[in-house]
Amino acid sequence: MSTNQSTQILSVRRLNGEGPGSRSLEEWWNNERASKTPESAAIEEAAHLLRTSDIPVAFPTETVYGLGADATRSEAVHGIYKAKQRPSDNPLIIHIDSLPMLERLLRPGTGTVTTAAPTHSIPPIYHPLIDRFWPGPLTIILPNPSGSHLAPEVTSNLTTFGVRMPASPLARLLIHAADRPLAAPSANASTKPSPTTAEHVYHDLKGRINLILDGGPCGVGVESTVVDGLSDPPAILRPGGIGIEELRMCSGWENVQVGYHDGTLDVREVPRAPGMKYRHYSPKARVILFEPDADETAVSKHVRKDLEDSAVGAHTIGIVRTKQWKEGLGLISDDPMTLETLPSPFKSLVKFSVPLQDVSGTGTVNKGVFDCHLGTDLESIARGLFSALRAMDDQDVDVIYVEGVSDRTGDLAAAVMNRLRKAAGAELKLKSL
Repeated sequence: MSTNQSTQILSVRRLNGEGPGSRSLEEWWNNERASKTPESAAIEEAAHLLRTSDIPVAFPTETVYGLGADATRSEAVHGIYKAKQRPSDNPLIIHIDSLPMLERLLRPGTGTVTTAAPTHSIPPIYHPLIDRFWPGPLTIILPNPSGSHLAPEVTSNLTTFGVRMPASPLARLLIHAADRPLAAPSANASTKPSPTTAEHVYHDLKGRINLILDGGPCGVGVESTVVDGLSDPPAILRPGGIGIEELRMCSGWENVQVGYHDGTLDVREVPRAPGMKYRHYSPKARVILFEPDADETAVSKHVRKDLEDSAVGAHTIGIVRTKQWKEGLGLISDDPMTLETLPSPFKSLVKFSVPLQDVSGTGTVNKGVFDCHLGTDLESIARGLFSALRAMDDQDVDVIYVEGVSDRTGDLAAAVMNRLRKAAGAELKLKSL
């Protein structure tokens, strides 16, 4: 695949906002096509590319933007790995529009995936989860049958595969129009923060893919929860939008265990789900994560010391605040003219300078600071997290200091901290001062 593709962005925001209402996907799609709307033309173009091209298509889901390809064609799936520059031993999640599509995937044989009859082969352990959480941000691990329809590149040669039915009606409409199950990781360059807008996708993959469907900002902001009901006891392999307490309310999942850790796997280990082995969600800048028990005064002193220390190389820094830290961490001067408010989707984003003595000791030098407040509620924090890391990269900051949240306050908090710890990396993470 060439890296000089012309990448276009087509808006489908109206469809993403309206949804099908009381109509089925089939009725919704037929109405749109009959009306010959610009949005239906965009969906048709994307669906055609998914059926015929080996270059993936980016599209919005309720969690983050996905990079989709026909999960049954090896050449198409290989296009995902190439566009993202993703390691080939990192398995992909399948996205479906309906349970009949999943049943056909689970039916052994070599016939076309779109014509086989359902066989009700979904393991019973998953029935309560499907009834409660699908469509939604939950991925389940299933056995890959002999003679599988899936391209082997999807599973990274595992005997299982992950699948979910997205809550986004637009994502399901695209899958329905393409009439193909879609392998779809997040639509970002590998290791970078996940994209929650079409602009994020364009920034990372411009020239590597042909088409981005723009459905507006994603509502959840972190990827799906991944669970393995084939193990005993069942396990959560990746935290996300569905939490452990919610899972434990379902029959057969009362003893579900945490099966992940916030670091990365050993290079020799095989990941059972995406996001387990490699460093993820990382901006260009260093990320220093402060756990929620870190004293704010001590944090402020630490940040100022980094600004003063020429060896650290922190000429411009970013601060990402959540629940407790005050604006600027006490580094803002009393002169209100030094504070510049910038447009942003966050609760606030401001810029100011900190005057420090230069290395000669005879003058001063101004160090730039960008301060971003995501809000205090977990939904806003999760929704804005990846955008904030990208916003700091856009400002060319050298270091990003992030205020963590207690992952004992809820399952969404656990997902947020999982992403932040992976972004920071073990060598950069500070638990306390």
